Amino acid sequence: MPQQFDPANEKMYIRLVKQGDAAAFHAIYQYYSPRVYGKLLRVLKSEDLAADILQDLFSIIWQKRAEIDPEKSFGAFLFKISDNLVLDLFRKAKRNQQLIEQLAQAGAEEWESTEEWLFKKENETWLARAIESLPPQRRLVFQLCKLENRSHDEVSQLLHISRATVNNHLVKATQNLKALATGKSGMAGLLLIWLFR
Repeated sequence: MPQQFDPANEKMYIRLVKQGDAAAFHAIYQYYSPRVYGKLLRVLKSEDLAADILQDLFSIIWQKRAEIDPEKSFGAFLFKISDNLVLDLFRKAKRNQQLIEQLAQAGAEEWESTEEWLFKKENETWLARAIESLPPQRRLVFQLCKLENRSHDEVSQLLHISRATVNNHLVKATQNLKALATGKSGMAGLLLIWLFR
């Protein structure tokens, strides 16, 4: 088992993790943890809270490793659980004064209100379903580029397609999603956030 994670062999690593291979799990952790931590830090504005959720996230992944589907995007799966953990934190904060104070000290005054954040999460759920409706290759390219923040070059190598084909899939995916979002209240702004984050 190579110590360095190779995205081109992600399915192999996931299968090994499902079998309880700690080295494969460590390689996946080393690859994904900086990406997840960066996103958590942008949302939570607290290194401590981001680190806590990151630890919880990978503990859950290890405990539920048998449920992981190696045929689906692991990065999308990982970020979905991460989003749910943040959502749980916000819900808990509503009932916990000490946590509210901790969030406030971390710069929570810069955030959207919890209600706005929850509204956004509901719309993101709708958008996730819309992404699932895309043709398989287009959906995969969109997930890798926009959800996992992989570069066009990386996706090109991973999927063995040209950079121009990657770009073509992204353009068409964007057009599809814009068409689906037409008439859905609040979706236009959210779609722009997703497409250009």
